[in-house]
Amino acid sequence: MSDTVTLPFPVFVALCVLAVWAVLGSLFIPSVRWFLRRSARHVLDELNTHLQLKIQPFKLTMRQVLIDRLVYDPEVLKAVDAHADKSGHSREEVMARVNVYAREIVPSFNTYAYFRLGYALARMTVNFLYRVRLGYSDEEGLSKVDPNASVVFIMNHRSNVDYILVAYLAASRSALSYAVGEWARIWPLQTLIKSMGAYFIRRNSGDTLYRKVLARYVAMATAGGVVQAVYPEGRLTRDGKLQPLKLGLLGYILAGYDPDDGRDLVFIPVGVNYDRTLEDRSLVRRLDPGLERKSGLYALKVTVKFILHNFILMFKRRWYRFGYAGVNFGTPISMTEYIKEKNVNFRKLEKEEFHREVSLFGGKLIKAVGDVIPALPVSLVATAFLKNENRRLSELELKAEVYGLMLKLDSAGAHIHIPREDQEYAVTVGLRMLKLRRFVLEKEGLYAVNPDERVLLEYYANAIGHLFD
Repeated sequence: MSDTVTLPFPVFVALCVLAVWAVLGSLFIPSVRWFLRRSARHVLDELNTHLQLKIQPFKLTMRQVLIDRLVYDPEVLKAVDAHADKSGHSREEVMARVNVYAREIVPSFNTYAYFRLGYALARMTVNFLYRVRLGYSDEEGLSKVDPNASVVFIMNHRSNVDYILVAYLAASRSALSYAVGEWARIWPLQTLIKSMGAYFIRRNSGDTLYRKVLARYVAMATAGGVVQAVYPEGRLTRDGKLQPLKLGLLGYILAGYDPDDGRDLVFIPVGVNYDRTLEDRSLVRRLDPGLERKSGLYALKVTVKFILHNFILMFKRRWYRFGYAGVNFGTPISMTEYIKEKNVNFRKLEKEEFHREVSLFGGKLIKAVGDVIPALPVSLVATAFLKNENRRLSELELKAEVYGLMLKLDSAGAHIHIPREDQEYAVTVGLRMLKLRRFVLEKEGLYAVNPDERVLLEYYANAIGHLFD
């Protein structure tokens, strides 16, 4: 019994690693989990004392519980049986697919990550890139929203920065849950995004089983009072205009809303605009399907060149950030009131009638969003140049044109952001941005549209074009 046992060195090292892992698993990791959970509870208690829209229990439910609820949802199970009969696959195979879809969709919201890490990163990012301005906000209407209502922020989609910008500005009201596309399914980015409450969707998926699982998750989240942010256009605008409605998530929300459960469904219109959209060139490029698609390597080279160019401008003290980023919050639209007014129940409509009614309501939402899109300096100056693209303007003539546009928008009830409450300065900063990007060219003190950049100039003018209509 006292004989010495000799072990090969690799085996000894493996045993040591296993021993350390056992200690960590039984002592250290549970302690860390307890500490993090305590911190999250502390943050949640603190936040719910001043958030207008409280974080509902659904959002805090363990992810695995939500996955199980989604997988065994009665409507999902019906879809599983129908798919198994139609495809000839076994029920177990179809259920396995549903499980994959559910795990892909359901987020793992972390209060601490959202309001401590996420908020700090969002604030730093958007304020580094832009001069952020919260313009008009219907505070009276927003204050009347029931704290227990299911709230959906309905927004126009100009940039991927929208996610960060609106989440940052809405953080005093609640935590937003976004639907994000395949671009966010990159490790470790996907872990961070899911912890912020976002859920992944496969855009343009024709799989009816997948669409059913997604629809049921959206309905569950809405019924649970999760505050969501939705783009009714369905994608980034490529020409700068407001895009037509796509049923998508809005259809899922309305189809799953039960007006008899006592919880109101409230839509808050949000208008977003930028003096410069980071993706503008790649977006307008997609308007021409005949153009050759660039490789990922080319995109990487352009991105690196863009970053280096801006660092050089910073070093020379000629960097003005990317101008202004403006956000307006409009008057909330209550589904309870809308249903009473129109005498319609979306859950009881046949397919064609449902699509027609959703399109009507969606049109109302799109218009409400369009009405609160802020008119920023670049959009105003770009509009003035396009109205006079066949002539060269002096700075004085340009100012007169822009002042006239401001007067028209003001009389129409539009929301104009005038930096420093100085109209002359607004024209100056708008013109400066267009000159820096060579959208307009100067010669002998006169300014004219650069024909090579007209499409981009039109992109920025289109952001407020509907306000003149």
